[in-house]
Amino acid sequence: MTQSEFLPVSRADMARRGWDFYDFLVITGDAYVDHPSFGPAIISRVLEAEGYRVAVLAQPDWRVPAAFAALGRPRLGVLISAGNLDSMVAHYTAAKKRRHDDAYSPGNQAGLRPDRAVIVYANRIREVFGSIPLIIGGLEASLRRFAHYDYWEDKVRRSVLFDAQADLLVYGMGEAATREIAARLAAGTPVGEISDVKGTCFSANSPAACAYPLVEVPSFETVAQDKRCYALANRIEYEEHDPVRGKAVLQRHGDKLLVVNPPMPPLTAAELDGVYELPYIREPHPMYGAMGGVPAIEEVRFSVAHNRGCFGACHFCSLAFHQGRMITARSRESVIREAAALTKHPGFKGYIHDVGGPTANFRQPSCQKQKKAGLCRGRACLAPEPCPSLDAGHTDYLMLLRSLRELPGVKKVFIRSGIRFDYMMQDKSGEFFAELVQHHISGQLKVAPEHCVNAVLDKMGKPHIEVYEKFRQKYERLNQRYGKNQYLVPYLMSSHPGCTLGDAVQLAEWLNRTGRQPEQVQDFYPTPGTLSTCMYHTGLDPRTMEPVYVPRDPHEKAMQRALMQWKRPDKRPLVLEALRRAGREDLIGYGKGCLVRPERGGSAQKREEAHQPARAGKGKKPPEKGSARSGKPLVRGAGWAVPKPKKNARPNKKRR
Repeated sequence: MTQSEFLPVSRADMARRGWDFYDFLVITGDAYVDHPSFGPAIISRVLEAEGYRVAVLAQPDWRVPAAFAALGRPRLGVLISAGNLDSMVAHYTAAKKRRHDDAYSPGNQAGLRPDRAVIVYANRIREVFGSIPLIIGGLEASLRRFAHYDYWEDKVRRSVLFDAQADLLVYGMGEAATREIAARLAAGTPVGEISDVKGTCFSANSPAACAYPLVEVPSFETVAQDKRCYALANRIEYEEHDPVRGKAVLQRHGDKLLVVNPPMPPLTAAELDGVYELPYIREPHPMYGAMGGVPAIEEVRFSVAHNRGCFGACHFCSLAFHQGRMITARSRESVIREAAALTKHPGFKGYIHDVGGPTANFRQPSCQKQKKAGLCRGRACLAPEPCPSLDAGHTDYLMLLRSLRELPGVKKVFIRSGIRFDYMMQDKSGEFFAELVQHHISGQLKVAPEHCVNAVLDKMGKPHIEVYEKFRQKYERLNQRYGKNQYLVPYLMSSHPGCTLGDAVQLAEWLNRTGRQPEQVQDFYPTPGTLSTCMYHTGLDPRTMEPVYVPRDPHEKAMQRALMQWKRPDKRPLVLEALRRAGREDLIGYGKGCLVRPERGGSAQKREEAHQPARAGKGKKPPEKGSARSGKPLVRGAGWAVPKPKKNARPNKKRR
């Protein structure tokens, strides 16, 4: 593979192609990786397939305006994306600490894109190219299309369309919208007159500029001051995000009007096949070779995406508000062709790492009605209980996986994308579950129950814990049946809106009972646009407008997180404090149900009492003063666990 097969990244590249002009400049906050897992690569290849000349400017130095003019002025316009992640999420942890690495940058190096990359890049383009047509898109722009709560500034920001001074914002999966915009620009239509493309946003002076039936939400100024109005706006924005029944949404920003046109209909299977079968090189640009390459390619190099959309619609996840809830899938033939091509790659070892997407086992609409009527307003397909109309058949996905397993050169086909276990449990045949265990797990299966308290799960948009327990039991039975020693790894989240310290203690108890202690846990991260972020900011559930408890204090969040890793010595002080604050000193002791041992010291009689089974709930006897269950220290010290004394052991002077 040679550099010329990549799209031009320099004037020298354009000269080698004989170009004296080009049509579109695509700017991305990620390194340039020509692979269909990278949004800017897809948009670039889609435009190229339409006959346009496209150049790529990856991670330009935003401090130097001249860096944005390095390839010259494009003939038709500039398209900007922050990359595969929101730039603030890419740069900061949930605790707002700066990350030290960046898998989407060469050599895993952090700091190669600015904070709020879409705004910074767009403003630089305005500096160097003036009034050139400027279109922003990608995840960062998509989730910030309305006035939105910004976790890092702890305030409501206006639509990114205005801060970026962009002409158009493309939200969601942008292939069809980008094609239409490009065709109109090429035909000579002024960008200010392109106002009726679905899946786009623009600025207007009057509602009359909107070409579709519309609904208006409270203004930016109102939602910035009134949390109840913010929650109401968030609910309407979600309700109208439907390609069949959705209306345009208007939101005033000062003397301007933000117009968000209805979503673009999802691509058909044939259109999706066409997008994924464009001539991607599937590698980072060779200019990164001396810098250590781009780590993000490793997870996707030998993976295949077969679907888009997610009707799971977890409230903390951005997918429902970006890709949408309606599922579209590639044809089996297209996926098989891509997998067969992977087997010819010189680095292929016989293992397809993933056949997935946002949710791996979604390969069809959740029901047939939505094709004509859209998805139900105010009703989720799976949680808290599955819809009676749910179609949970896995036959098509199963046939695809069987075909991939039979390809010459393929040893194993794994599934590493998220699997919606509650959807699997609705498939009465059980055939897919059995073959998943037999053929498609690489040692461990990762699923996301997220919590064990049903009231918290309701706020997350997740199924109740009883569903996960049934799934876990069936998974264990199938592993025994087929002689497999495969683990189940549950993803869990702390400090989600609705989760009290008492709920966090119950989660720790559940983990203790099930013999699990996660090595990694995730604090809730309030990313732009989600329903859970709305709950975090407003203290209201936008679906019902009822109050929601929100753990905001960093110390409480640290305690909730520590409870999920109660065995770690460094978490012990936080766990002890959390248990006492929650009134659960009964979990401090030596009984089977206890989480931590009491502070070192105390009489033999008290240690013996501490070995009794933990008791909780109404009717228990109050703990005696100074006992392990009282939570009061028996002696001063470092808080180590007291070991069971050995027979005839001589006193240890150091320990004493």
